[in-house]
Amino acid sequence: MIKNVQIERAKKAANFIKKQADVRPIIGIILGSGLGDFAENVENKRTIPYNKIPYFVKTGVKGHTGRLVIGKISNLPVAVMQGRFHFYEGHSMSVVTFPVRVLKQLGIKCLFVTNAAGGINPKFKTGDFMIIKDHINLMGTNPLLNQAQNGLIDSEFEPFINMKDAYYKQYISLGEKTASKSGIMAKTGVLAAIQGPIYETPAEIKMLRRLGADAVCMSTIPEVIMARALNLKVFGISLITNKAGVHLSHKNVVKESEKNIKKLDILLAGIIKKLKKTKI
Repeated sequence: MIKNVQIERAKKAANFIKKQADVRPIIGIILGSGLGDFAENVENKRTIPYNKIPYFVKTGVKGHTGRLVIGKISNLPVAVMQGRFHFYEGHSMSVVTFPVRVLKQLGIKCLFVTNAAGGINPKFKTGDFMIIKDHINLMGTNPLLNQAQNGLIDSEFEPFINMKDAYYKQYISLGEKTASKSGIMAKTGVLAAIQGPIYETPAEIKMLRRLGADAVCMSTIPEVIMARALNLKVFGISLITNKAGVHLSHKNVVKESEKNIKKLDILLAGIIKKLKKTKI
């Protein structure tokens, strides 16, 4: 029998993590640029630097600390990634989405993804949150390409992945209700992703809007595709750190993210608390 390298590596990484932490997470959370401080909500945490985990790579972008935090939020076991790997850093899609495979091996049932994004929808303001209801992949590739080995499709996947309900409707509803009760401005919209590391031209922003995108980022969608291939439920949220097309720098993006971290704390922690009363 031919062994799939990615599956074997994910198992080894997960086994290493299990030896470092007693908690077995059921929720995985990936934190985007400047949003890593959400991990402070984790109780009885065990923190593992990425460079200690087999087959993980270093994070190379400001605002991505590069640590896995395992513990509990509202008494639910979680694994929180402080930072992600990006396609634009030169990593392959298999590297970018490898942590999702590892989280699956750890036992998670759902994945929360977050990011800093540029607002395209004219109704969006800096500091708003956008609950992701759908996405448009404009990265030119996806993590499920070239998964076959000697003609054999990855044994973890179905031959073709249905992305009709990529973002779990029950979680979207929970997010909307939590935001409303907390007085947090959270709208629902469509996320587009480009390769990066360049920001969009004015013409590209017009194109994205005509395609139906409300916000744009340079990450997240590959992780969502991998999560759905692994049959994980997904909740996604973007922090609108800037108006797309307005002159900005990554430093300003991170600064805006850090400024809104308390609102993210309330929103995500509130959703997790509500998950205790429902089926994850």
